[in-house]
Amino acid sequence: MLTHVDDLDPVAVIGDRWFTGLRDVTSDVSALDSAGSWIVVVVFEGEAVCARFDRVLGAPTGWPAWSGPPAGAWSSSLDRDAFHKGVVDIREAIAAGDVYEVNLCRVLSAPLSSAADIAGLGGVLRVGNPSPYGAVVRLPGVVELASASPELFLRREGDVVESRPIKGTAPSGAAFTDKDRAENVMIVDLVRNDLGRVCAYGSVSVPALCAVEHHPGLDHLVSTVVGRLRPDAGWAELLGATFPPGSVTGAPKIAALDTIRKLEPVRRGPYCGTVGWVHGSDGRSCGELNVGIRTFWLEDGRLNFGTGGAVTWDSTPDGEWAETELKASRLIALASG
Repeated sequence: MLTHVDDLDPVAVIGDRWFTGLRDVTSDVSALDSAGSWIVVVVFEGEAVCARFDRVLGAPTGWPAWSGPPAGAWSSSLDRDAFHKGVVDIREAIAAGDVYEVNLCRVLSAPLSSAADIAGLGGVLRVGNPSPYGAVVRLPGVVELASASPELFLRREGDVVESRPIKGTAPSGAAFTDKDRAENVMIVDLVRNDLGRVCAYGSVSVPALCAVEHHPGLDHLVSTVVGRLRPDAGWAELLGATFPPGSVTGAPKIAALDTIRKLEPVRRGPYCGTVGWVHGSDGRSCGELNVGIRTFWLEDGRLNFGTGGAVTWDSTPDGEWAETELKASRLIALASG
């Protein structure tokens, strides 16, 4: 029997979990340690939406129709010249010793019919660009997004936590460069330090470094960092220590965030934030949150999509622009189709 997402009630589909029957919504992430089934959206700038649902079903097999914006309707928050200047400015900051790496992003945007249903786009992405950490969240008036994220930000099972940062993108695994591997290693060190703030001393380790993962249209370098939470640390402390994800900020994180604020003219919103699920029962919590890359969201009558990449000393303006185009092209085509 087909199961359909077919109305505009609040709903979320994250991986193989279908959340229905919205009970309550809060911005307090400490609520995630209480009993219940939650979906979580935290935008890059830090505002959180934690929505508790009464029912969690298997993933639906039917989705609303989708009619996206024309392919030529998209505009960019940074045009090519402005993006190139941003890369140059970051390299100057690296030369001055202010940062080692900064993730520079731009937001693509197009007008969208008020009748468009973000769940329809979620169905298109699940078929046309399947991803391990994909998500659809439809909370009208609160947040509406569809993500095809390939990246795990945090997985928690009791006191065991794991992060799998992606750094390094190429059309194929054979095309990775020393720059790609340097990006990855720098961010792994940052993630180790972030987890170390809330994990037991000596428990943080890196069981996999720079592994190649294949995804539709491109390959990534992915590392794995694990640790064991201290007894006094819950979701609020874990997110406080690790958010925003290091793979979409840079290193050192605080200096990179300051550079991002200076160079990017618009908020990233759900892009580069996190989307996922959390379940609490009998005092034990588990959950899985993605890094909100490859993510579309609705805002003020427009469909938005972010794309970016890590700028290091070895970066070139043309090379970084090409990487943002590579990351966006397949998904923008799906959304426009």
